[in-house]
Amino acid sequence: MLLVGFWSFAQNPRLEQLASENKTSLRGLSVVNNNVVWVSGSNGTVGTSVNGGKDWKWFQVKGFEKTDFRDIEAFDGLTAIIMAVDSPAYILRTTDGGYNWKVVYENLQSGMFLDAMEFWNSDAGIVIGDPINGKIFVARTFDGGQSWKELPEQYKPNAEKGEACFAASGTNIRALDRGEAVFVSGGLQSNVFIRDQKIRLPIVQGKETTGANSIAVWDNKKRNGGNKMIVVGGDFSADSVSANNCFYSKDRGKTWQAPKEPPHGYRSCVEYLTANKLISCGTSGVDLSTDGGETWQLLTKTGYHVVRKAKDGDAVYLAGGGGRIAKLLK
Repeated sequence: MLLVGFWSFAQNPRLEQLASENKTSLRGLSVVNNNVVWVSGSNGTVGTSVNGGKDWKWFQVKGFEKTDFRDIEAFDGLTAIIMAVDSPAYILRTTDGGYNWKVVYENLQSGMFLDAMEFWNSDAGIVIGDPINGKIFVARTFDGGQSWKELPEQYKPNAEKGEACFAASGTNIRALDRGEAVFVSGGLQSNVFIRDQKIRLPIVQGKETTGANSIAVWDNKKRNGGNKMIVVGGDFSADSVSANNCFYSKDRGKTWQAPKEPPHGYRSCVEYLTANKLISCGTSGVDLSTDGGETWQLLTKTGYHVVRKAKDGDAVYLAGGGGRIAKLLK
């Protein structure tokens, strides 16, 4: 494809900072195309740009001024969905560019903590949350997020003691096949869930602060979906440590390999740009790989929580603490 050939790191890539609003931690990021970008985060904050990050509109969602919106999914310049993490759990939707929001899902159950959303298309989506009574929370939508239905208890994945998901970047769940998703967990146990399989990851684990934070899947456009996967994480309480923080798979998650040179510290998000070019970020910096994740080069020590490539286009944006938003220039 043309976009695959277009992506190159040969011209000394760098980050262009687009915004910095110090009171907000941004973990939700959705890039519709090269021009339309949405972000979400703490203090009930949502931001959007329709001109490639040159100008931003900022909103504080009424009634949710103290809410942390850890993930966002946008479909165009007007329509987006935001996810509130903590109890009570809420999902909200806007159709007027962020001026007004409608609650489309509410869960008052004790212990609710939503972690991430993923959409296959403009209709079908999924949200996951931390375990309740030993079962990982899962809900689905088939109408573009206008309504959500919780999975029956018998179909929810089983969680081990001390196992949970990190709401670090909205990328610990990804589309795999048509209607199927893959997600990762962390904490005392760290696993990858692929359909009905649960595979133990070799990533660092054993503490509440350790484990897998993000998974990316390279979609080869074939019927069997993505075979190449990569997982990043580490220990966010020791974010400069690189040991066992990244593993990749070439066989649909059956086996996992460690890079020769891993990302330079804890990483909360990873994204494929092409089959062999990747970007990963965390609180201690941003790394790039041009060989499928085998070796990583540090781009900057400035921290970001999340990085996403445009769904329709080649633009790459990052967001993080202090309201930082940046764009990758190549």
